[in-house]
Amino acid sequence: MRMIPGNGAAPVPRESPAGALRARGLRLTEPRRVVLEVVRATESHPTAEWVHRMVRRRLPRVSLGTVYRNLRLLVGEGLVQELPGPHARFDGNLARHHHFTCTACGRILDVDGPLCEPQTRAVSARVESLTGLTITHHRIEFFGRCPACRPRGRREPGRRRPARSRRSP
Repeated sequence: MRMIPGNGAAPVPRESPAGALRARGLRLTEPRRVVLEVVRATESHPTAEWVHRMVRRRLPRVSLGTVYRNLRLLVGEGLVQELPGPHARFDGNLARHHHFTCTACGRILDVDGPLCEPQTRAVSARVESLTGLTITHHRIEFFGRCPACRPRGRREPGRRRPARSRRSP
């Protein structure tokens, strides 16, 4: 489930994995190409172990070490992003976006970056003016419960029930 809404524009065609690797002068090995394909093909922000299981479906003899080395190389070349956290997760979506992490199931969902733009520009400007820092980029992480984990029939925190009308006797 991707939470990035369509903006009406046609999707930008993504460079093929082989083309992306060649454009950066990297050797085109089968494990490297398949690792990149697997990460780009999922919206689940996988761990290296999950990527390894998926790659082994196509290349049964590939080792976990090979997958880790290729993931690190792909991150270093800017073809894949690594998400911070206790367990490294990887993201093949290179478009500007933020993340929502479900505190119940651990699922990570993409949130469109422009949804937050006016506010994040204002916060960045305020931080710069108050601290003298120069901000080059930022990352916003949202936490809460995804729709699948949100309890049914209970109201969400911070949302009030509509007032009941009182009738006079």
